[in-house]
Amino acid sequence: MKIVVLGAGAWGTAMAMSAAAHAAGHDVTLWARDAQQAAGMQAARSNQRYLPGLAFPPSLRVRAGDARALADQAELVIIGTPMAALRGMLLLLRDCAAPIAWLCKGFEADTGLMAHEVCAEVAPQLASGAFSGPSFAQEVARGQPSALVAASRHARVRDALVAAFHGPALRVYASEDIVGVEVGGAVKNVLAIATGLCDGLQLGLNARAALITRGLAEMTRLGLALGARPDTFMGLSGLGDLVLTATGDLSRNRRVGLLLAEGKSLQQAVDSLGHVAEGVYSARTVVQRARAAGVEMPIAECVLALLDGRLQAPAALQQLMARDPREE
Repeated sequence: MKIVVLGAGAWGTAMAMSAAAHAAGHDVTLWARDAQQAAGMQAARSNQRYLPGLAFPPSLRVRAGDARALADQAELVIIGTPMAALRGMLLLLRDCAAPIAWLCKGFEADTGLMAHEVCAEVAPQLASGAFSGPSFAQEVARGQPSALVAASRHARVRDALVAAFHGPALRVYASEDIVGVEVGGAVKNVLAIATGLCDGLQLGLNARAALITRGLAEMTRLGLALGARPDTFMGLSGLGDLVLTATGDLSRNRRVGLLLAEGKSLQQAVDSLGHVAEGVYSARTVVQRARAAGVEMPIAECVLALLDGRLQAPAALQQLMARDPREE
């Protein structure tokens, strides 16, 4: 299969490496926006900025230049840009014949739309979907065992993603519930900030378990209000992605919470990462979508208040614990 991955950040690069290492011998091209960056990666046979020390499979090629021309020659296109760049990429690809899937998670900042809603607005004719689930780029790039969800209403998108990536190190499960998969992928980043804060304040393992469990309930409530299936949130893109992002040491969103607990400002926390932490930008939109849908999300509300500087960490905890008792 001829596969093009658009975007040479950590996740786009990791997925290109995974596809190129596939036993089926796919023809994989990784596209970078910057020509100098592309030439450097092609020469070094690695992405030293985002995945240092991990060598590219021999068959992986890195290119810059006309992304649309590369996509027109592909049998599968993977968009590996952040959410902020998705709309522009979909506009570029709006009449592309190949199946298209994106890797980004979250809501578009200006509109509050999920990725599939952005696509429906600017390129509804595309056969498109989301590729999501509990996975850190470094581990996928190393070929460590992982599992992802190919979510789309189009069978040929799901089938193409399974054919491109399913193998000994990476299991790919198909789902038609793109709403549930994308809600899980967006909300888990916000909840990971809360869990990092909890751990940074040394509140204990009981508190962490309670926070993750109640966070899953918030995620599910929002998803159901937006049209998702309840079982999706007990799967890879719900519980699985939440547990990974909330507890894994490679999680940037968890790291933001840990740094805030140390007394760092939000700007200091973000600057220290060197990468995007989507939960910082998704928190406001998650809360806005929840309010519009009439859904209670007290943990997400506290995270947003904390990020906005309206609450300090101990006060956020006190606010959550002071809520009235209720049935689970």
